[in-house]
Amino acid sequence: MSRRYVAIPRPTEHAAIRTACRSARPLPSIPAILADLITARRLDDQHGMNLCGHLVARAALQEVGE
Repeated sequence: MSRRYVAIPRPTEHAAIRTACRSARPLPSIPAILADLITARRLDDQHGMNLCGHLVARAALQEVGE
């Protein structure tokens, strides 16, 4: 008999996502994000660099006025 893995939905995960979507979160300043990007680069943290890069792009778009 072969094993089949089934994804079990976690209700707390969906509740957390819904709660986060309801509230507007202010973005940090671009210099602060860039400092975090430099730290992630020095630590060779690819995921951190990706997150900071996207966050800088979002912050820059809001400063320009989309």
